[in-house]
Amino acid sequence: MPSFERDSHRIVIAGASSLLGAELKSLLEESKFAGWDLRLVDEEVAAGTLTEAGGEPAVIQPVEAGSFDSARLIFFTGSQEFTRANAAAASEAGAKIIDLSGALAEQPGTVAWFAGIDALRGEESAKNGTAFAVPSASATAASALSLGLAPLAWRRLMFVSFQPVSEAGRAGIAELESQTSHLLSFQNIGKSVFDAQVAFSMLDRFGASSAQKLGSVRNRVRAEVAACLGGKARLPTLQVLHAPVFYGTTFAACAEVAPRVGAQRIFKACRSAGFTITAGEESPSNVSVAGERVMQLAIPEPAPEQLHTWWFWGAADNIRLPAWNAVKLAEKLVP
Repeated sequence: MPSFERDSHRIVIAGASSLLGAELKSLLEESKFAGWDLRLVDEEVAAGTLTEAGGEPAVIQPVEAGSFDSARLIFFTGSQEFTRANAAAASEAGAKIIDLSGALAEQPGTVAWFAGIDALRGEESAKNGTAFAVPSASATAASALSLGLAPLAWRRLMFVSFQPVSEAGRAGIAELESQTSHLLSFQNIGKSVFDAQVAFSMLDRFGASSAQKLGSVRNRVRAEVAACLGGKARLPTLQVLHAPVFYGTTFAACAEVAPRVGAQRIFKACRSAGFTITAGEESPSNVSVAGERVMQLAIPEPAPEQLHTWWFWGAADNIRLPAWNAVKLAEKLVP
């Protein structure tokens, strides 16, 4: 029997030790959910970590029987494996599940959502659903661009996302920092996380021994985009590459649209899709989007070598954007 009560003020963040979990907690404490009972849980390896919740000291707990009891909202912000292992128990608790790990995107009945998607798809998301998927920054940008350009009858859309090491968590950040300093001092580098030189390198895959697989990330992004499009636009061609930066997702896209579509229609479609188009000489970058909840886009440029084809360059905060979308979804589900 579901254990949650409709007037419950308990929120569970499952995967609380992750960068995404920490960001989500911070945003929840600044939202309408400030003052709610935050329960922080994670995998055994992270259990016992001292943090704070609501301005008070808090210890991250392991998932145990009863961890999800009385929760009104349950957020999954850890690994996909962790989400899959605990999704059934969360569902039995009767709470609304909001998944940011990508694990539930392909699950039947899961509703994909980010701010603005309802207007882009021309339909209201199912509020009475129980499982919701908030896509990664890469998938959000690809989905928004695909849906935004759909009225322009795009014929071909290729989207390349450049992934920062923070997608691998704190360990990924530490390895890039360590490799950078060791390479600059001509020392041997450590490769325990990526099994590859990620500093000063652009890569389409990590080492064979790495638990981090760019192929798996590509599959996740494809699944998230497909769920977001919901048949309202064709799936674009997607690629994910490693970029030697700490934070921020950047992306390049190329779209062939219908004949006689001019710049103003392109600009309007991008703004309607939720992109902030930067003017002047400053171009979007992983630095310019740090701490921002918006997706930034440079002024789209026509490709002179190919008729009806446009180039796009943009960036989004890979931690803040999905966390902010998750909070907006929670506010929609709990008015």
